[in-house]
Amino acid sequence: MFRCYRNLAIVGHGVLDVGHDCRGGAQNGGVEIVVAEQEERSRGGDPLYALRPVGGGPAARDLTSAELAERVAAQEAESTPTWVFPAADRAYPVLLRAGVRLRRCHDLALTEGLLLASQARHGEPRGLAAAYARARGLPPPDAAPDDDTTDTTGQAALFHPRGTGLPEGVTAAEAAEDVLAEQHRAIQQHPVPERFRLLVASESQSALAAAEMSHHGLPWHADVHDAVLTELLGARVTNGRPSKLAELADRVAEAFGTPVNPDHPPSVVRAFRRAGIDVPSSRAHVLADVDHPAVAPLLAYKELARLHSAHGWAWLREWVHDGRFRPTFVVGGVVSGRWATRGGGALQIPKVLRSCVRADPGWRLVVADAAQLEPRVLAALSGDRRFAEVSASADLYASLAADAFGGDRARAKVAMLSALYGGTSGEAGPLLAQLRTRFPDAVRYVEHAAAAGERGEQVRSRLGRTSPPPSEQWRALTGNADAGVAAHRAARDWGRFTRNFVVQASAADFTSVLLALLRRALAERASAAELVFFQHDEIIVHCPADEADVVGALCGECADEAGRLTFGARCPVRFPLEAKLVGRYADAK
Repeated sequence: MFRCYRNLAIVGHGVLDVGHDCRGGAQNGGVEIVVAEQEERSRGGDPLYALRPVGGGPAARDLTSAELAERVAAQEAESTPTWVFPAADRAYPVLLRAGVRLRRCHDLALTEGLLLASQARHGEPRGLAAAYARARGLPPPDAAPDDDTTDTTGQAALFHPRGTGLPEGVTAAEAAEDVLAEQHRAIQQHPVPERFRLLVASESQSALAAAEMSHHGLPWHADVHDAVLTELLGARVTNGRPSKLAELADRVAEAFGTPVNPDHPPSVVRAFRRAGIDVPSSRAHVLADVDHPAVAPLLAYKELARLHSAHGWAWLREWVHDGRFRPTFVVGGVVSGRWATRGGGALQIPKVLRSCVRADPGWRLVVADAAQLEPRVLAALSGDRRFAEVSASADLYASLAADAFGGDRARAKVAMLSALYGGTSGEAGPLLAQLRTRFPDAVRYVEHAAAAGERGEQVRSRLGRTSPPPSEQWRALTGNADAGVAAHRAARDWGRFTRNFVVQASAADFTSVLLALLRRALAERASAAELVFFQHDEIIVHCPADEADVVGALCGECADEAGRLTFGARCPVRFPLEAKLVGRYADAK
């Protein structure tokens, strides 16, 4: 009988692990070369760089950006080294601007973060100075100047303090080599070293992909954006509200019979109270059930005001230049391993603005979506044979509905989301019970993870991402016999977090491997194609029209391979990555 796991048990330091063979891996081998920015600057104040082969060999110092790019390009043409960066998001943009693209790297900062998490040390700095201090058994530096100081251009942030935080006489390149050696040792000692090595390799390649996405930029038509805003909000104004927002604000005030600021929640709550209606807040889901003439214009105002503040003309002026939107992607910026962005709201592009994303003339957008990814991941993790069979359908929820919920897709989706997120209110509880009866292994998997969280234990993803431990305040509350309901609620809340973590973080494992594979495949078989966007389970590639069919096929091939590498060659669950070839992003949805 198929199992994607041999057991589900608490191991080591109370960490929930899914122990099964990993047939994939990242065996880099070959030459490793450190690329590090020096503390010293050129006479003109520009950065200087050092190259240092790991284990010995001719090193280079005091390289300008141009000299660095020339040497790296020559080495890339000669062999396939692994470039070791203290943080790829700082140095790689320099190379990209010079036209140099790397095949692979090892990102010390991302790896340090993964290792710290596995040791229940999530809050510690992961920059080079802190990592070096840990590797050498030294006191941590007073400050971590190399943590989270990259701006959208890949240069040192404004007012970035000089000084590496390293001990006197230790260069960044030397420190990076020591940290690399310590990380190799720590990876080998990880409870699932082969899987964790795959995670480290794929996250490092994701760092290269993220920098390339920011470099290429998402094709964005500012004129279309301006037209959409003008149609929905009214003509742009220098101060105050655009005309349609102002009209809605006037209708709100008219409905209440008194001036009300719709942008100020306490004013809205007070206005309803004066009308004899008590509401706990002015949130849209609260107001949707209120019977009052102010509700309709107020909800319309909220939706348009959100567009105006988050993606209005100010956003357009700041973020779109030369026909491209270039956000800074943060690999693993969320604790589960999902990406985040540093400004720009790239992961929340409103539907109404997707028409702004348009391929260049003679090019196409390949929009690939891993549909219903998390339920499929649960099928792979749990080894539930029946659920794996259900997940073979392109529309997993429809297949689930036909199998267990009398064809009612909506109820099947509620049941699945209840399993993933721990919902029990309303009809969620009975539907989850029905799902448990039909697919006991799948539901048991997440319920074991929830129980581990309620006990204050950590859980792991498929490749070894580790959830953070609960806070000391949580432990004090849940350990207090007199806390009663509050302690029970806190334990259940943390259990819901760990329940979802094992699935969401494993989905992040899969997409990390997928990105690494797709990035490599594009370089080999569609070299003009550009990865330009990634969001949880969706990828956009911008490519010449004559390469679009090849790119679409590569998306499916890489998804299949990512499934095998992440979950094992014997895992029957497949992860369809539907690719649509379009001229506008809006046409893919």
